[in-house]
Amino acid sequence: MKASAPPAGVSDVVAGRMSRREVLQALSGLMVGLFVSILASTVVGNALPRIIADLNGSQTVYTWIVTTELLAMTATVPLWGKMADLYSRKLLIQLSLGLFVVGSLIAGLTPNVEVLLVSRVVQGIGAGGMTALATIVMAAMIPPREMGRYAGIFGAVFGVGTVAGPLIGGVLVDTSWLGWRWCFLIGVPFSLLSIVLLQRTLHLPVVRRQVRIDWAGAALITTGVSTVLVWSSLAGNKFAWASGWTALMVLGGLALLGAAVYVESRAAEPIIPLDLFRNRTVSLATIASVLVGVAMFGGSVFLSQYFQIALGKSPTVAGLMSLPMIFGLLISSTVAGQLITKYGRWKMYLVGGAGTMTVGMALLGTIDAHTNIILLSVYMAVLGVGVGMLMQNLVLAAQNDVPAHELGAATSALTFFRSMGGAIGVSALGAVLANRITSLMTEKFGPAAAGGGGSTEVPDITTLPEPVRSIVADIYGTATADLFLVGAPIAFLALIAVLFIKEKPLHTISGDERRAREEAAGIGAAH
Repeated sequence: MKASAPPAGVSDVVAGRMSRREVLQALSGLMVGLFVSILASTVVGNALPRIIADLNGSQTVYTWIVTTELLAMTATVPLWGKMADLYSRKLLIQLSLGLFVVGSLIAGLTPNVEVLLVSRVVQGIGAGGMTALATIVMAAMIPPREMGRYAGIFGAVFGVGTVAGPLIGGVLVDTSWLGWRWCFLIGVPFSLLSIVLLQRTLHLPVVRRQVRIDWAGAALITTGVSTVLVWSSLAGNKFAWASGWTALMVLGGLALLGAAVYVESRAAEPIIPLDLFRNRTVSLATIASVLVGVAMFGGSVFLSQYFQIALGKSPTVAGLMSLPMIFGLLISSTVAGQLITKYGRWKMYLVGGAGTMTVGMALLGTIDAHTNIILLSVYMAVLGVGVGMLMQNLVLAAQNDVPAHELGAATSALTFFRSMGGAIGVSALGAVLANRITSLMTEKFGPAAAGGGGSTEVPDITTLPEPVRSIVADIYGTATADLFLVGAPIAFLALIAVLFIKEKPLHTISGDERRAREEAAGIGAAH
């Protein structure tokens, strides 16, 4: 069949399928950038107890250091995704990495927790771009049916970044002449390397369209989401869940999001096209992504604190203790990806992953300060296996079921809602944790020890006398288990959502090939 002429507005339509070598070369810089974003979150995890202790932060600040990055990442993901449908994806990835470098430098030189929180916002904006764009670029180059062939590479990068992060973070914190500041600075050279590699290896079609970004919609979405996330973080700490502040922030956030829906429905180029959600697969995958974010991020982000305070482990050992969950995730995602490529069936992995994740969350709800390490490792591995089968395949299912000109918007929408679920999970469950710790501290040591309103400083367990250390360990063990008990039913709701997703055959051509055909046929011209 004769190739169609390039439609107007497309400067360089894919002439043919990229060879595997070309794809691997293009993925090199992308994978380094992805490694940086993964490393940045995992390397800090084990350092947080020490950072909070050194900067005299509270349990609430501990939560906010995680939440601010998630909030900034979540709020900006839709905008990154929309720009990917309109402008150079390579330039956008390099821009996001540049922002990440700036945020990392500020964080590494921070004099106090206030500046650290600002740096985390900048890092989050950069990470939002990298998170959304990496998946979008992969979908542009690789057909859904063949995506599993590269799952091993993606899984290896994810696994190495996640495994190396806690270990590197632990070593840096435990090395007196380096310290926790290098947990932020270590990502800078990798980010710069990724920018250079992307410039040399990533060559994608550039779509130039004379359209305007819906900045009003972007501002309303960002402000509305941020208001709800800030409320979920402060409620129960700074003011009661049932209070005037709650009513004001929740109603205000919902009003802003309602206005965003109104503006988006009338915009020529909406940030999140509302017609996406007429697609059953996208809608159900979105619901599942929110629930996965709440359950997974909301519970697991506090595991490092549990290892160090409840179990009394060093940051380095805490890093090693996270390996079972990482290996479970790495193995299940890689094996599921290869099987999906071989047989073309994918729904069973969504259902199996959601069910396994629910079981893992429930098992972790039984832990305490005296849980056997082997048993704890098994529970974490079960959770990792479930998440590995579920998270990436939710994106695959949605990407496979939307027109190519909406790939960026669909991918970023799922990433956005998963991140929003994660931010809400970390904020809300962090508030639950802080309240639980406060009440248990009050019960064991009296009102003076609780500090008031969930602002108890995170203790340095190594400086406490033995009787007190044992009681504090029990308190943190009990409180962490409670988080997973809250997360388990949320994970079960994700299982219900994926049961209703209809399995459809996977495309055998890449996103850019599909887009070229669609635009040649006039599909999406109005978009």
